[in-house]
Amino acid sequence: MRTLGSADVPAFLELAAKDPVVNVFVDYRARMTRLDPTWLGGEVIGRFVGGELVAALHIGANLVPVQAGPVDLQEFARHLRGSPATWATLVGPHTAVERLWALLQDDYDAPRAERWRQPHLELTGAPAVPGDPLVRRTTEADLAALYPACVAMYTEEVGVSPETGGGGPLYRARVRQLVNRGWSFARFDESGRVLFKAEVASVTPYAAQVQGVWVAPHARGHGLAAAGMARVAEIALAEIAPTVSLYVNEWNLPARAAYARAGFVETARFSTIMF
Repeated sequence: MRTLGSADVPAFLELAAKDPVVNVFVDYRARMTRLDPTWLGGEVIGRFVGGELVAALHIGANLVPVQAGPVDLQEFARHLRGSPATWATLVGPHTAVERLWALLQDDYDAPRAERWRQPHLELTGAPAVPGDPLVRRTTEADLAALYPACVAMYTEEVGVSPETGGGGPLYRARVRQLVNRGWSFARFDESGRVLFKAEVASVTPYAAQVQGVWVAPHARGHGLAAAGMARVAEIALAEIAPTVSLYVNEWNLPARAAYARAGFVETARFSTIMF
């Protein structure tokens, strides 16, 4: 077992491609950073058997197991023990996350939130409902209205503001980056306020993963999420990637119903543990 570097990128991408939509985040990170620890803000460690890369663990702001079975997870847990918890979340396929946390929980502080069995959803064909024609890509001119909506979504979803501890400038830069990439979508009302928004956060040749889906509280219950996600999917499928994916909290029944109406189907279960 060792830290992976740029020479290992082809092998890592081959590993991620064993489940390319589920592994879209780590696949995207590898393509963007070439597994350079400076750009990763951490490292990816790999486990080899007979010279072949059989599993990996992304260690950064997110701790993410990749194609890891029980033996791999035991080795990864052994590697992590005694090191400070630099990650904010442990996230990935449910079984791997559950097993890894069972191995680590006696060595680290209790998490502040545990979200088990989050449905992982995919859409590859045409959405099941017409897309909302008022949902569009955002521009820098939209940032004044878009940024507060992003903060509201993050705070509602995570339980703390992204601006906590002086994180506002970094979060604003992330929002602007997604806008400039053409990965931010929203519908605005007549006064310029955001009614619906979503972002594509990770992209590979296989998939585009959507995050940050949010409907303004006063506009909920009117079908904006289903039609909005249908429109985001239409654009993403036509211009970004052949599959659109996301994962959602199991208890968020309105969101799950909206995604189902839009045509998304469950293909796996994720878990997210927040620290």
